[in-house]
Amino acid sequence: MGNKPEISEAEEFRTLIDELRSLIRSARRAVVRSVDTIQVVTNFEIGRRIVEHEQKGKKRAEYGKRLLEKLSAKLTTEFGRGFSRSNLEYMRNFYLIYQGHSSRIPQMLSGKLLDHGKSQTVSGKFIDSNNPSQISQIPPTEFISPFRLSWSHYVFLMGIKDAGERNFYEIEAAEQSWSLRELKRQYNSGLYERLSLSRDKEGIRKLAGQGQTISRPEDLLKEPYVLEFLGLEEKEKYSESDLETAIIDKLEHFLLELGKGFLFEARQKRFTFDEEHFFVDLVFYNRLLRCYVLIDLKIGKLNHGDLGQMQMYVNYFDRFVKLDHENPTVGIILCKQKNNALVEITLPDNANIHAREYQLYLPDKEELRQKLMDWIAEQENGK
Repeated sequence: MGNKPEISEAEEFRTLIDELRSLIRSARRAVVRSVDTIQVVTNFEIGRRIVEHEQKGKKRAEYGKRLLEKLSAKLTTEFGRGFSRSNLEYMRNFYLIYQGHSSRIPQMLSGKLLDHGKSQTVSGKFIDSNNPSQISQIPPTEFISPFRLSWSHYVFLMGIKDAGERNFYEIEAAEQSWSLRELKRQYNSGLYERLSLSRDKEGIRKLAGQGQTISRPEDLLKEPYVLEFLGLEEKEKYSESDLETAIIDKLEHFLLELGKGFLFEARQKRFTFDEEHFFVDLVFYNRLLRCYVLIDLKIGKLNHGDLGQMQMYVNYFDRFVKLDHENPTVGIILCKQKNNALVEITLPDNANIHAREYQLYLPDKEELRQKLMDWIAEQENGK
């Protein structure tokens, strides 16, 4: 009598091992274009089965502590590396965080969304999402996963505690095709906080739910712009020309920092007015807003003359360069130190000109996060 619970546990453990064995083997046999896609879906399903196994009752509490170790030993012996206890813990957490995707695996097959646990006929075959061997039968051209990033991306994302921030980085990494290195760089530069600080509460909710959407010039802006990739140290003495040259040398990185939809057109763009030559430091075009974006670089403190000069550049492009179907030109002055009061009193309310600070080092993310929390608290208090 006393041995029955132990025998039951052993039997159920073997059942779990059989399920995972079938899942892993079918995934390894699968011929799909993206190995990452199958790996992520497989890890999600492993996590799901582990969680479901753990949730069968409180009597399993002590047994559950040893579950991952036992699974790791078994799976590593049979399948090799990749099934350490820590990796299985990641898979378990992955399911717990992203279990909302459970009803979408397998995904769109021949244009039809499969409900988890149900079957649909696809090319004369039945696909059952509870049957792991079916994954290998899905043609590569018909398998669309709800997970658009690699497993390494998701391991990093799982370390972000705030769900809204995590969702933002997942959306942006997928839409912008960020490498893991670029994702880490954007996170460490506080992109979410820098964008949030220029938005109201509704704008922050949109960031968390939709990522960065571009529908007006203000949506392009962040504060500050982080240019640590230029390799210019704060203590070094550099000119505006040095800053411009460094940006051109690292143009791909600078475009990523600017954000979505930017196309580079010219450096030191010359135009002539009243027989006098003028030069715009950097000229971009944003295809999402369908407008020119002019950038002027200032290594010192912003002054009245800088604003007047940019106003002239913008006016010239609006009158002589932009086409009728294009939107008004946007001017951005990147400076070491701006003066909000000076900007407000110098420029009209409808001016499409913005002053933003830049820095040559990664910001303190915790400091940015605290600043964002303070700003949200001020809004809630009606200040």
